[in-house]
Amino acid sequence: MSGSAERIVFVHDRPGQESLLTGGTIARLRSDGAQVVVLFGADPAHTAESRELRTAMRELDVSDWRILPAASGAQSLAEAVGDVLDYVQATAVVIGTDDDNLRAAAVGAADSYHVPVFEHRRVTDAVGQLLIAIDVSAQVDQKLRAIAAYPDRWRVTDHTVRPIDPIDPIDPAEPALPAAGVQLPVAIGGTETFLRLPPAHAPTVTAPAGLFSRVLAVVFALGTGVAFGLLGTIAHQATVRLGPVTVPIGLILALAGATALLAGLRLVLGDRTIVFFCALGLLGTIFILSLRSAGGSVLVPQGLPGMVWTLGPTLVATIVLAWPRIPARPGTA
Repeated sequence: MSGSAERIVFVHDRPGQESLLTGGTIARLRSDGAQVVVLFGADPAHTAESRELRTAMRELDVSDWRILPAASGAQSLAEAVGDVLDYVQATAVVIGTDDDNLRAAAVGAADSYHVPVFEHRRVTDAVGQLLIAIDVSAQVDQKLRAIAAYPDRWRVTDHTVRPIDPIDPIDPAEPALPAAGVQLPVAIGGTETFLRLPPAHAPTVTAPAGLFSRVLAVVFALGTGVAFGLLGTIAHQATVRLGPVTVPIGLILALAGATALLAGLRLVLGDRTIVFFCALGLLGTIFILSLRSAGGSVLVPQGLPGMVWTLGPTLVATIVLAWPRIPARPGTA
């Protein structure tokens, strides 16, 4: 829902489902200036120019809708969906179909083009799953008008949608059961819920590759700590005179660099192990260079700057390593 830069492709098995299941989200996206394309599976009862479909699309402010050709196989159906994704440069795909072939084709095409997929799910059908709720309260009237554009399928009364039962009861005294796929009366609310699907072909990282990457990251962190410790130790005694004041510019830059390194690694990676080895390289280097060499030279002489450079990074490393993990902020739909 980030605005006009979005190009969303909705996939439904037949006209009418787009209004009932995702009409509010479509209308909200259009009100935000996003581009919306609605795809339907092959349906002999409807054409792209049918009056009902054109009326519903006009209510939802959609100008681009297409009915996919009858495909001979799953691969050709996925290619047809993929052609649309490529043409519009889609940023997301929303699926609202119960047709397994169409659903698989849409997911496969989206995965090929690295486009995220969101599937319409009712709350009662997704117990224990994290759903994304879209607020469509301002678009409810549009959604109801779009649903009402299909009078042969639904009857809209106030905010309730009742299916037109295609089966007449044999015995007038005994009501017929709804046909398969015919929904019971539903109340149209102010939210529509979706489940984000994982990539169909998510890359699998094997244990050896993961271990190698881990070791490489530790070595890199250790080396970076050593480099910062060496540079900071050499530069921490540098000063600049500003009139009567002597500014320990070297010490300030050295402490700022060490703090930025350790805190940055913790914030970006969130991994205490990597930060620990980086701190180990930094503090170990400072300790070694603070010792008197065989020739009697000292890189960290006694005095306030030397003491601050010796204790400051230690304090920073302790705080960074001990700081609790900050939970991620909840995302917005």
